[in-house]
Amino acid sequence: MCYLLEWVIQKRRRKMKLLNIKLLTMTVALLTATACSVPKVAEQQSLSNLPTDFAGIDSTKGEQFVPINLNTYFNDPVLLQLFEKVRSSNLDYQILQQRILIANSHLKRAKLGLLPSLDILINGSGTHYADYTMEGVGNFDTNLSPNITEEQKINRDVTPNFWIGAQASWEIDVWGRLKNKKNAAKNRFFASQEGLKLLQNQLFSEIAELYYDLISLDKKLEIYERNYAVQQKAYDIILAQRSTGKATELAVQQFSAQSKNLLAQVELVKLEINAKERALLTLLGEFNGEVSRSSDFLMNHVALLNQKLPVDSIIHNRPDVRQSYFELVATNADAKAARAAFFPKLEIGAYAAFNAFSFSTLFNPGSLAWQFLGGIVAPVFNRGQLKQDFYVANREQEIAFLNYQKSVVQSYNELNAILRQVDAFQTIGQIKNEEIRDLERAVEVSNDLYLSGYATYLELISSQKDKLRAELDYVDFQLTNAKSLVLLYKALGGELK
Repeated sequence: MCYLLEWVIQKRRRKMKLLNIKLLTMTVALLTATACSVPKVAEQQSLSNLPTDFAGIDSTKGEQFVPINLNTYFNDPVLLQLFEKVRSSNLDYQILQQRILIANSHLKRAKLGLLPSLDILINGSGTHYADYTMEGVGNFDTNLSPNITEEQKINRDVTPNFWIGAQASWEIDVWGRLKNKKNAAKNRFFASQEGLKLLQNQLFSEIAELYYDLISLDKKLEIYERNYAVQQKAYDIILAQRSTGKATELAVQQFSAQSKNLLAQVELVKLEINAKERALLTLLGEFNGEVSRSSDFLMNHVALLNQKLPVDSIIHNRPDVRQSYFELVATNADAKAARAAFFPKLEIGAYAAFNAFSFSTLFNPGSLAWQFLGGIVAPVFNRGQLKQDFYVANREQEIAFLNYQKSVVQSYNELNAILRQVDAFQTIGQIKNEEIRDLERAVEVSNDLYLSGYATYLELISSQKDKLRAELDYVDFQLTNAKSLVLLYKALGGELK
């Protein structure tokens, strides 16, 4: 009989061993099939080659290029104070600073995802088991057993259960899923920092353009007021001449109309000044206040025009291009993390706790319990969802590359156009200066000729109008030139040091 029992036990053991081998074989086959059917991440595309220089511009001669910065490029102390003010009070700037803090928080969270988690748990419960349940009968039999002490007897009215301890779990990052999530978060944090630099440059450009708008309007106001005073003197002369019969009423009315036109232009310029000041106050986040400004367009750009301009380093150091690059790297990491989700996850866990059904024995050495466990989780029925996630991640990577390529092409062409414009404006400025000097001389000559009777009042009015138009055009040109230099600072990715 004993031999028969032993034969049965051995036979059962062999069956269990074969079953375990089958289960292990099936698990390995499942994991192999899962790994073999995982799609591949799309290969990174290469950028189109950048030109070695800027078309139509000799950027190979001159001194070594030194990256420009705010304080040396803009040498107007009043404007620099506005730059400092906008960094502390502009609402868009403050919003983006908060977004950087959020991106930094995502990065810290992704880093912590690589570490084990540890939880402290305290549980307590009380259960009344019915007499006709397995637990109720089991507790009744346990209390009657001679093998237990009085402390080990169970309260059958309300059975307590106390658990105080810690449990830990850890996903071992075999396939790099968590690591790639961390890399994606890190590069998005870098992209947000570049976004802040880009916003700073945009804000500084807007501040500088409005500031130069105000300077140009101040100059125009001065021109109109000066010409109005000159026109009034001419009007007084015409009135005196009419009284002696040397001028007609028509001439008087023409000069009067010209004076009124200048007076109206003065009021219009004052309205424009108020509108620009309000726009500037909005960027500064203020309701009211006085906008101080210099009397001329102050900017130190001459040294920049005598430097070599390395295309590749200038373009790839711009904050908008760098932002696009970091976003591309982040989306590539996203795609790798989405691919790693197809592979089985290896998780291990453990707990250690004091566990007892009476509070008085809870902290006895005999109440100490622990467990160590490990497991492999492979996706099966949710693989379709994972495929769609992976497809989206790959397409996002493609979009990010196209945006990166677009930013490089746009940056090169933008900078090339601005450099050509700045270079041409040097010549145009000299021509405009000469034009104004010629017209000033023409006005003096027309005044002398009119007083001596060799020119009509219409020729005098015409020469004054031409001079006024030339002065206003020159101010507009100065403004356009100043704004092009602001765009040049922005296009070169100006630093803040």
